[in-house]
Amino acid sequence: MKLVDFMKVDLARDFLLNSKKSLRLRPNTCIFNILVKHHCNNGDLESAFEVVNEMKKSKVSYPSLITYSTLIGGLCESRRLKEAIELFEEMVGKDQILPDALTYNLLINGFCREGKVDRARKIIEFMKNNGCSPNLFNYSALMNGLCKEGSWEEAKQLFVEMKSTGLKPDTIVYTTLMNCLCRASRIDEAMSLLKEMKENKCEADVVTLNVLLGGLCRESRFHEVLQMLEKLPYEGVYLNKASYRIVLNALCQKDEMEKAAKLLGLMLDRGFFPHYATSNEVLIQLCKAGMVDDAVTALFGLAETGFKPEPHCWEFLIEMNCRDRKLLHVFELLDELVIKECTHNLHVGATFA
Repeated sequence: MKLVDFMKVDLARDFLLNSKKSLRLRPNTCIFNILVKHHCNNGDLESAFEVVNEMKKSKVSYPSLITYSTLIGGLCESRRLKEAIELFEEMVGKDQILPDALTYNLLINGFCREGKVDRARKIIEFMKNNGCSPNLFNYSALMNGLCKEGSWEEAKQLFVEMKSTGLKPDTIVYTTLMNCLCRASRIDEAMSLLKEMKENKCEADVVTLNVLLGGLCRESRFHEVLQMLEKLPYEGVYLNKASYRIVLNALCQKDEMEKAAKLLGLMLDRGFFPHYATSNEVLIQLCKAGMVDDAVTALFGLAETGFKPEPHCWEFLIEMNCRDRKLLHVFELLDELVIKECTHNLHVGATFA
């Protein structure tokens, strides 16, 4: 309905009601469903229920499964789970409309969002007992709920149960379970799932890999992490800037500055840059670790990307180089500072000219 598209909802409702009275037209369920969906999407559930009450006055426009599913979804989004269940029971008991896997999924997601995973599990059982086989989305929603509350053992059992029904896990399901295992310090099990994905020709995406990189970093398994970063691009696997930043931040937090310097060089070679704050922190920590030469090399590499350190970082770098009597580095740093300032002033002058 174009009136709804142009946010003329009141006009659309008046048109539907008048078409029934004056024009003797009978709008069907599909037309009314557009209004129901609009009101639910805008959180106006009372108006949505008013439309449904109007729909019930005619067999031509009587609420369908889509109508009820839209309302149940709106109630779940508004955290009105009790009313969602009551409406579900009305749909099944009074109107004899059988729910499908999508309708069930709205309830599963709703309960999981509120931390009521036991209720979500009962929805799955109710599905199976009433002739509706849970699909991949139903299992995925429940697994996500289990993982959010840290129930990794139950999540693993659900994963096995899902596969036993003949369903093939997708990237999202694998990644959800991997993240749960990594958070539980069961990184080897998560890595075995990556191997299983490859065997089942299920492609890991950058989110999957970042989950594993984060898990390995939390366990300080930096040798494996750096190997992955080094070889994955050559295997056709895409990594993003977050992949490198996760590892670089972890290396700095653990004072693994030799590895951090090596990773920074790799990042810059591949066109990925650290956060501004991280760049300053890396330079300072390299100096504190006695790696002044590496700090200067890192600075000039970062400078080529337009990076300009904070004043306290500049001061610290020059101070450390003076302390080590590396006057050539000091002059180079000062030259770099002057060039940056001149370039900045020229840019500002051109802007206001």
